[in-house]
Amino acid sequence: MTVPEEDIIEAKAFIDLFMIAPQTLVDETEFRLIQLGAGCAISLPSAPAIGLNRILGIAALNDLDAAYQWMRNKVGRRYLQMSAATTPQKTSDWISKRGLLAEGNGWAKLRRAAPPTRLVHAGEVTTRQVNVDEADTFGAMMCAGFGFRENLIPLWSAIVGKDGWTCFFAELEGRPIATAAMYVSDGYAWLGGGATVPAFRNRGAQKALIAARLNEGAVQGVRTFVVETAQPSADEPNISHANLIALGFEQIYTRMNYRFPDRL
Repeated sequence: MTVPEEDIIEAKAFIDLFMIAPQTLVDETEFRLIQLGAGCAISLPSAPAIGLNRILGIAALNDLDAAYQWMRNKVGRRYLQMSAATTPQKTSDWISKRGLLAEGNGWAKLRRAAPPTRLVHAGEVTTRQVNVDEADTFGAMMCAGFGFRENLIPLWSAIVGKDGWTCFFAELEGRPIATAAMYVSDGYAWLGGGATVPAFRNRGAQKALIAARLNEGAVQGVRTFVVETAQPSADEPNISHANLIALGFEQIYTRMNYRFPDRL
């Protein structure tokens, strides 16, 4: 089993996020990451998000073993992410043997090509890139949107203005109401960081930010954009998924979240 390019660019983004994180934050929060092949294992116990406590983009069983041994010594909720549809039987057996159990509906992985012409977003919301002197505001809005503690503000503030990263605000009447980020490498772009201030949700901010990143990515030479969001179901619709489909993304697979046992 090979690691898809759509996972490789995502892993690259999180590896870079770790590399540019302030050392004081790394020390205080026990933020850790190891790179294995094209993927990584990442641990940030104080963050509630799966994305910061998982094994991603690893296919070889020896690398999975190394990632598992590394991750089992961490604390908090920990996950292995892998596409159930393309997982070989020997890897499924490996997962079962270690007591990792699929949790929830998984994540939808979506992809689209760069737009041939600039997209125009109609509506009351406007978008612009974040200035370096606004990094703390950007980080604070992301933490508030994702339910992170304030001590993680420097994690997201650090990406503003860094090579490979482009950060955006959505604004309403000149006031920032939502955030988004894009990481670019080798013709691929990973989209993340979409968070909207609760009082301003359902105003079109995230659709506007998707369009803004597609336009800017095309300028930067991106050929393929990838993003992930919660897998929707009849019982649990997902507006983020609907927004991405409306803007030309297609779902290419569902990645399951296999949770580590709480006690190892």
